[in-house]
Amino acid sequence: MCGIAGIAPAKNDYDRLWPERSSETIRHRGPDASGEWWSADNKVGLAHKRLSIIDLSEKADQPMSYKLGNCTIIFNGEIYNFKFLRNLLEEKGYKFETKSDTEVLLKSYHYWGSKCLDKLEGMYAFAIYDENENKLFLARDRVGEKPLYYSHINNKLIFCSELKGLLAHRDINRIINMDALNCYLSMGFVPGDLSIISKINKLPAGSFMEYKIKENTLRVKQYWDLPNDFSKSKKNEEELLEKLENLLTNSVKKQLIADVPVGILLSGGIDSSLVTALASKENSHVKTFNVRFSDHSKFDESKHARLISSYYGTDHTEINANEISPDLLSKLAYQYDEPIADSSMIPTFIVCQAVKEHCSVALGGDGGDELFGGYPHYSRMLWLMNNTHWIPKNIKNLISSTSGNLLSAGFKGRNWLISMNTNFEEDVPFISNLYDISTREKLLGKKSNSFVNAEEIRKKFIYKTNSLLDRATRLDFKLFLTEDLLVKIDRASMLNSLELRSPFLDRNLIEFAFNDVSSELKSNQKEKKILLKKLARKLLPEKFNINRKQGFSVPIGEWIKSGPWLKYFETVLLDNETIFNKKVVENLINHQKKGYNNTERLFALVMFENWRRVYNINL
Repeated sequence: MCGIAGIAPAKNDYDRLWPERSSETIRHRGPDASGEWWSADNKVGLAHKRLSIIDLSEKADQPMSYKLGNCTIIFNGEIYNFKFLRNLLEEKGYKFETKSDTEVLLKSYHYWGSKCLDKLEGMYAFAIYDENENKLFLARDRVGEKPLYYSHINNKLIFCSELKGLLAHRDINRIINMDALNCYLSMGFVPGDLSIISKINKLPAGSFMEYKIKENTLRVKQYWDLPNDFSKSKKNEEELLEKLENLLTNSVKKQLIADVPVGILLSGGIDSSLVTALASKENSHVKTFNVRFSDHSKFDESKHARLISSYYGTDHTEINANEISPDLLSKLAYQYDEPIADSSMIPTFIVCQAVKEHCSVALGGDGGDELFGGYPHYSRMLWLMNNTHWIPKNIKNLISSTSGNLLSAGFKGRNWLISMNTNFEEDVPFISNLYDISTREKLLGKKSNSFVNAEEIRKKFIYKTNSLLDRATRLDFKLFLTEDLLVKIDRASMLNSLELRSPFLDRNLIEFAFNDVSSELKSNQKEKKILLKKLARKLLPEKFNINRKQGFSVPIGEWIKSGPWLKYFETVLLDNETIFNKKVVENLINHQKKGYNNTERLFALVMFENWRRVYNINL
């Protein structure tokens, strides 16, 4: 796990200093080694910060060149099937000087070109300078576990693992992309190739980029998408369960490979418990970690994690997280280049900080909910569809518009009532909409001349399938998982120089979930994660409560009703520097005190303001 930065073509002395300057802003991603490489004509510069995980020797440091092939790589991530690919390449006559996955990736590109991406299993963002074709080839993994920002500006390409590295270049004007801001206020994150800063983009998940340096032309192409061949699957339930166990077992086995200690983030839920169960079969000395909130029983999952740890005999560590200062948000705002409205970044950071004292690699359970229908809103969506179809369309429209106009943000059930007019044959209810378009207009006032319809941008990510649940899980996979959850765990883990892996996001497991597993085996109105729970009943202890659903969260909703957290929120949001309408914010805070649920809405504003100020960003 590492950090990368690069430029082509460098046009002056400032450009030639930038790769090192940029990589220094992301030193936390790779504190073990630094490297910089320049092409013979000093036009292409690549910089790297290394967190040593596979082959700890200096020979595996980056940038790494393959002189016979005239190509050089900088790479962030892990290729889990690198040993298999190495054997294939050795059969083709390639020789290897290291035991690293980096060298395998570099020579895979040399042999297969862009088609190497079809063979990779892992999480990655990398750039290769191909001297023979005088081009840069950049790629990002299928799900978007590893980040990659770029800017094609002033006839050159600059890129970096984190946005802060691009902000270190003087050509970047720190001006907000208002379309992205509207998406953030609506969804809680910035989707797709958009970036919160104008003239900066993200390379989308499952895509590669070719930049021809002499011609100054840039091409982005998607190389992978979720499969849509469900009709071809004819496996029965018993066969599906067996395949699920085999795929997850193989994924865990591959992701336990490292030349440094490996641990597991054991939240106490089904997903991380299954990872622990399967890891324990492979390794008799598994280390597990859990965050404990003993003063807030509703959020304390420690007893469930303790049950799993005891059953499998893991070396278990509990982190007590009762005393958390709101000042931590300022630190996280700097690390999360693009703000996300997800307060679970707090316990995620805390557990990553603690795990790093024991391990450099950890496995988590992310992805299980999106793949196998684990979120409570799936059952509620199905109920809404099945129990409102008889209501005339004009009545649904009236209920929706009236609820939006008369009910305040945070009123329980407001978004569900607004979603009454959803076209269930094509759309997915937008029940997580933080601020609808009218509220965004009130929040920002005259600071924006136009307001992009973020709701319409969201619709572009909705797949055309017949099943509402299939559309909902795919949408959450492409948006919430990629743009929120994976950003959260990448930044929280890398801030602590910890590599966090997600066995559920193995390519074969993803394609199995969306190709072979029907919606009926994922969720219905009464039950969630139907197939995955069958595996849990088979592998987990009998006393384990598989029907619980507790997110990785903190009691921040209670904290901001009084005391230091409330004071912190008011100080950030109600001072003269804020860009938001104070009357609207005051109303949100007052309603929160009265029992409305504006927790994530207020958190979104606080994190945005903290981020904007720490980076000196202008509207």
